[in-house]
Amino acid sequence: MLIKNISILYGNDLDYIKSTNIRISGQFVKAIGTNLKPNKKEDICDCEGLLMIPGFINAHTHVGDSIGKDIGLDFDAEEKIHPIWGFKQKILKNSQKSHLTSFIKNSCLSMIKKGITTFVDFREGGLNGIELLRNATKGLPIRTVILGRIDYYQELNSIKKNTQLPDSKKEELKALLEKCDGIGISGPNEFSDSALKFYSRVPKIRAIHSAETLESCRTSKKIKTKTETQRALLLKPNFLVHMTYASKKDLILASKNKTSIVVCPRANAALAEGIPNVSLMMQNGCNLTIGTDNVMINSPDMFREMDYLWKVSMGLQKTRLSPKLILKMVTVNAAKMLQNKNLGVIQSNSLADCIFINKHDIDLEPMHNPYASLVHRASETTIKAVMIGGKIIHGKI
Repeated sequence: MLIKNISILYGNDLDYIKSTNIRISGQFVKAIGTNLKPNKKEDICDCEGLLMIPGFINAHTHVGDSIGKDIGLDFDAEEKIHPIWGFKQKILKNSQKSHLTSFIKNSCLSMIKKGITTFVDFREGGLNGIELLRNATKGLPIRTVILGRIDYYQELNSIKKNTQLPDSKKEELKALLEKCDGIGISGPNEFSDSALKFYSRVPKIRAIHSAETLESCRTSKKIKTKTETQRALLLKPNFLVHMTYASKKDLILASKNKTSIVVCPRANAALAEGIPNVSLMMQNGCNLTIGTDNVMINSPDMFREMDYLWKVSMGLQKTRLSPKLILKMVTVNAAKMLQNKNLGVIQSNSLADCIFINKHDIDLEPMHNPYASLVHRASETTIKAVMIGGKIIHGKI
């Protein structure tokens, strides 16, 4: 396929190119340039008036709770989502598998329509939870990164005594890792230092929640006299999730360890748990990405997430942020976090996962600043089409 006369956000810096041609071959972007000529039998699409941008990467989700949308709005974070006794766990355990599968699939379809081409899910429920998500996404083109976990949490005494994981759980973890892309740990307060260090040897993606709430931060200090982030880093994680209450020292430590951070501002706000300080994170050299978190709490919509994060951060910190930096969080930075150079970017040999934006949409025209337009004016309605792996899977061009 040869796409002609299209505007694009090119490369790792999302450089705006007003008009060019792009050749798609198989799943990949083959070449980019104004001098590209059509080959024999090649489909040609004139995309004058469209802006092609990298597909969004939703860096943190819990799609398993899609069945419980907006239940318990007045409950606090611990009551809602605690991994052991939160009522979310009760909903998941008491729901029929077929119902859970149906609503997970709906959330995936919703993400595709909103330009999300890859999502990273913390999958509760052990092997059964992984199987549930795989069945729900079967036949769907969206790219799914599944971070599983075994259904096991240590008691307070075991944590204080630095008890190791039981051998039976180590074997269970080994079997689980054959079925998923890595591990997504609930948090350091549910495990001993020894257990976290054992998890650090997992040869796949490692991720963990950290400093999401004031209560979890206090608990860590009480149990081990260390910050939650200090203990979370024992996992040697590829990324930390939330960091809403991370100190400057914590952020410096994360940056030094080249550990990415996924912020989930709308979910944090919905739980009345504050807003992550992205300005401070950027100042300390952290690689930042964005996730929408629990579907029970929040809609999986990166447009709304970017808009909210951009404005609330400037409002609270009274420091201006570049909208390009926010846009990079859901594309280039997320691909860096996943250590996948083919994702989150439009350039030769990158995966052809793209969103086609109508520049002449009533909400966008005139588009004086494409980055600002995308971050705080664009929405699902401004999407003309979504491409995953070189195929148009939503809309048309």
